[in-house]
Amino acid sequence: MPKPQRAIVLLLDSLNRHMLGCYGGQEFSTPNIDRLAKRSQVFTNHYTGSLPCMPARHDILCGALDFLWKPWGSVELWERPITYDLKRQGIVTKLVTDHPHLFETGGENYHTDFFAWDYLRGHESDPWRTRVDPSWQGAPTMPAATKYPDKASAYDLSRTYFREEQDYPGPKTMQATADWLKDHGRHHESFLLFVDEFDPHEPFDTPEPWASLYEDDWADERIIWPPYATDTIANGVISARQAKHIRNNYGAKLSMIDHWLGRVLDILDTENYWQDTMVILCTDHGHYLGEKDIFGKPRVMQYEPLGHTPLMIAYPGAAPKPINQLTTNVDLYATLADLFDVTPNHKTHGVSLLPAITANQKSTRDWALGGIFGNWVQIQDGRYKYARAPVGDNFPLSMWSNRWSTMPVPYYPGLRLPEPDARAYLDYMPGSKIPVIRQPFQSGDMLPFWSLGGSTDDHYLFDIENDPEESENLIGTAQESRMIDLLETALHEIEAPKEQAQRLGLPSGR
Repeated sequence: MPKPQRAIVLLLDSLNRHMLGCYGGQEFSTPNIDRLAKRSQVFTNHYTGSLPCMPARHDILCGALDFLWKPWGSVELWERPITYDLKRQGIVTKLVTDHPHLFETGGENYHTDFFAWDYLRGHESDPWRTRVDPSWQGAPTMPAATKYPDKASAYDLSRTYFREEQDYPGPKTMQATADWLKDHGRHHESFLLFVDEFDPHEPFDTPEPWASLYEDDWADERIIWPPYATDTIANGVISARQAKHIRNNYGAKLSMIDHWLGRVLDILDTENYWQDTMVILCTDHGHYLGEKDIFGKPRVMQYEPLGHTPLMIAYPGAAPKPINQLTTNVDLYATLADLFDVTPNHKTHGVSLLPAITANQKSTRDWALGGIFGNWVQIQDGRYKYARAPVGDNFPLSMWSNRWSTMPVPYYPGLRLPEPDARAYLDYMPGSKIPVIRQPFQSGDMLPFWSLGGSTDDHYLFDIENDPEESENLIGTAQESRMIDLLETALHEIEAPKEQAQRLGLPSGR
């Protein structure tokens, strides 16, 4: 069948696969995601790669795992996002987003190669307003606790300017997407529309009727900021009642953004985009909401609620069906590159999913890697999941970057990545002739934010097929030896830094 020349990527941040109706979830209502699933190839074995938010977007837009070389950061000099090559081919690329990390340090150049972009203001850490709107009382925002009671929060200010549901960032983004498809899309023979929607990411803030959709008896200030913690209830961080409230607030936001996604699907129906447009719905990762008494995205391995993510692709002429092959986020770049006949000039790690969709290819990949810089490295083969922590003191560890930025923490402005020092030297990324600054770290150094607080000598192996709840750790069995060999193979194939084998205590690094 001929390839479509239009593509839409709908990325909903922190979208929990196990809570979607199309994946068997019954707790919350997602009729429009389920509606899309009914005309899509629904991937059942899709997993995270680089984490968290911006590294995952790097996987999707650049097609290369970066968590083994650097933390959260911008597009580097030796690589090009898919939008760069499409622009050179004269293909229109459009970004519609309310994701604040795309417009701050650490994500500052992901949007620059789009032909056009819209930024809908007011979500999470977006520095949009400088004071509370004194007339906000009576607006749809409901009394809610702040993230840090003793510190100013950008969202505390922004939410006082929402006058109706349509003013919330998620609804604004979905409406802008529908408007672009209606008013612009059909004027372009070929385009890539990338919708980076930050919902249902926290804050889990919604107006009525969503706020009371799953809970109508909460009398206190709403808790819209989930804790990031392990053993959360056991350690008294929140009560069981508060935990349920936070989970319900996530569900309310999930259902609200699902409702507004319906506006986009309606346009795809009325304008008959389905006949010539590939539509992808994906996420960066899930979000713990009490599973294993974990909340948020603390420094733990990627258990199924966070790491096993939804993916569906509606492809013109392809009958809807489940696809069980192992896949990961770098494969989305490879799929778009295949669709638009792009040959990347930098080293990538993905496999196109078009053969699985159009030719019923039975196998996509033998392994999928994932993790966070300086923390666990995780590999799975479609059945077994092995998470290997660093051993000893977590070193040697180096950061490779020519941009030298990472996620800012607005509440702690002094917590920044130290600049390269006299230990830094020039090296080369696999397949690149561009020199890159390589900064070695050692014990006592300030590491990037998402590298802090991880465990060492703490490994996990689960048989997901027979133990989906990940209750029985198979460390020490014969399967661990096999998964260690597979991890060694994967690190060798992507030419990962040899120091990764050392910090992980692998045989090749001893």
